Amino acid sequence: MPKDACVLFDLDGTVIDSTEAIVESFGVAFRHFGDSVPDASSIVSLIGHPLVSMFERLGVASHRAMAYVEVYRGHYRTVCQEKTHLLPGVNEALQMVAPLARLGVVTTKTARFSKEILAHLGVGHYFQTVVGYEEVENAKPHPEPIRLALKRLDEPKGAIWMIGDTPLDLIAARAAGVHSIGVLSGYATKEEMADHTPLIVAGVKEACAHIRKELMAQPD
Repeated sequence: MPKDACVLFDLDGTVIDSTEAIVESFGVAFRHFGDSVPDASSIVSLIGHPLVSMFERLGVASHRAMAYVEVYRGHYRTVCQEKTHLLPGVNEALQMVAPLARLGVVTTKTARFSKEILAHLGVGHYFQTVVGYEEVENAKPHPEPIRLALKRLDEPKGAIWMIGDTPLDLIAARAAGVHSIGVLSGYATKEEMADHTPLIVAGVKEACAHIRKELMAQPD
């Protein structure tokens, strides 16, 4: 069966859980500059946004935000593999759709960290491309990262899905003209995603089961 279809995945909250590493690294950055550390819930509520935007929303002046990002990344690099794990059902989900579609990741992490984490967790080989924050001018919810992923995947002619856990993923999918599925394994509620996609499921396993059913129903 030719792989004319494509499935794109967000990373944090969709494929992986790196909450502990993210919150810890924010704490290190704020303490480095002598600031009070925001409570964890405030940090978690912003996961999915680019790091610069997260720091700004947490009160860091725009002209200082990149310095905080650099400290964050320095610490995150040392803990991200140890304190990141696959979300439930991810291996089964990837095994389900890999024979039927080209797979990619579209994330606001850097591509470098993303590839290292996916390889460490044993699933990097499933993905033909990983589009990171540093590779685009406009991050999600802009459609540019999705369009870049599709370009790298030779512009698949079949059905295309974007799976994600926040409105950012789903808005980007709509803007790019691809199907979307929201998952409840991450950082947004069903109510927050409901206006942006017709389908919300528990996690990637359920999302990929839906996609597999759709693809298997299509005529050869």
